[in-house]
Amino acid sequence: MPYTEDTLEALRKSSPAQDEFFQAVAEVLHSLRPLLDASPRYRAHRIIERIVEPERQIFFRVAWVDDEGTVQVNKGYRVQFSSTLGPYKGGIRFHPGVNAGIVKFLGFEQIFKNALTGLALGGGKGGANFNPKGRSDNEIMRFCQSFMTELYRHVGPTVDVPAGDIGVGTREIGYLYGQYKRITGSFDGVLTGKGLAWGGSLGRKEATGYGSVYFAEEMLNARGEGLEGKTCIVSGSGNVALHTVEQLQKMGARVVAVSDSGGTVHHEEGVDLELLKEVKQVNRGRLEEYASEQSDARFIPLSEYPEGGHAIWAIPCDAAFPSATQNELTLSDARTLLENGCQCVCEGANMPATPDAVGYLAESRIAYGPGKAANAGGVATSQLEMSQNASMRQWSMDEVDRRLREIMKGIHETVSEAAEEFGASGNLVHGANIAGFRKVADAMIDQGVV
Repeated sequence: MPYTEDTLEALRKSSPAQDEFFQAVAEVLHSLRPLLDASPRYRAHRIIERIVEPERQIFFRVAWVDDEGTVQVNKGYRVQFSSTLGPYKGGIRFHPGVNAGIVKFLGFEQIFKNALTGLALGGGKGGANFNPKGRSDNEIMRFCQSFMTELYRHVGPTVDVPAGDIGVGTREIGYLYGQYKRITGSFDGVLTGKGLAWGGSLGRKEATGYGSVYFAEEMLNARGEGLEGKTCIVSGSGNVALHTVEQLQKMGARVVAVSDSGGTVHHEEGVDLELLKEVKQVNRGRLEEYASEQSDARFIPLSEYPEGGHAIWAIPCDAAFPSATQNELTLSDARTLLENGCQCVCEGANMPATPDAVGYLAESRIAYGPGKAANAGGVATSQLEMSQNASMRQWSMDEVDRRLREIMKGIHETVSEAAEEFGASGNLVHGANIAGFRKVADAMIDQGVV
């Protein structure tokens, strides 16, 4: 379709060397072709040309002093992509691989993910090329304080409400929030993922992982199946992965593998969640430690990964949950999963599958949940935290979990109906992109050329 191809070509020129961002945009625009053909008004209002450009991009220097007294300098980012449906909402990522293209891809995905929740949320994302691993608490505090000293002027409870992401948990949110309050003198809900004693919500840290599992259950229920008794693998071992494992076990599934940046643990009898949490959350250690404590668990280092793929995806399973990072699941991995009998792939991470893997999984007709639908539970519960902050109340875990289940069920229904409406029944990639885009685009038309 020349219209979408022209837009992509223009974007290549205006945003060079931002491969992840271009990948995310290309996937959405390709899904939108039947909608754009059926509704010429989106072209008349130049919606896609407008929606691929952020409303605001903020790049800044973060200077701080390490424990040795040496000045360190990092780059900070906040991309405020779309405020059409509500205040900008999206996490902050601290990782050495963060750059402008990564933040833009995450912010672009966030627009449609947030739209699918049905809540009043815009899309944004932020971060810094700072690596918190190996840093002391005091170093992380000083970095967060310097980061917020610039960011505070661009955020607010009705303007932009960041949350955590990779490398940013309750500790980092606490340091960021303390500095925001120190500068502004205001105790308000400007960040989500806060500690329970100072405005946080029960269920927030669990929400992305739990929500991914609830979405997988909805996909399987639509096929007359469920997760109980299924053998599952979960990539990653951070917050999302840990709570994915936790909820899978609660629902009667058996998780046999997890991974980190050093390799994969295969534990055929089922992952010991308490030990895994102790290794990753308490000791902040590596998965080798888990394997050393469990004689029947096997650790597969990176050096043993199959060529063109990743070890975890070669482990036979009924359901796979990519929950680590972008482009972690290749076409080779996808083929291996299906050859080994995998019936369900549900994305807990953002854009974890490469474009050819996405195409292969969508065409295979297995239950495939794309990230912008399947991992929306985190941002949905962030909005629930915002609601609690506005009313100065705190809901019970049961109440938050009930609302999360309802939201994930609603997202599944929305994307399934959109896919069927445009002749792609069962293709939730197309359904998620079309449903999210249409909601934002209609609101953009209502609000005029801004």
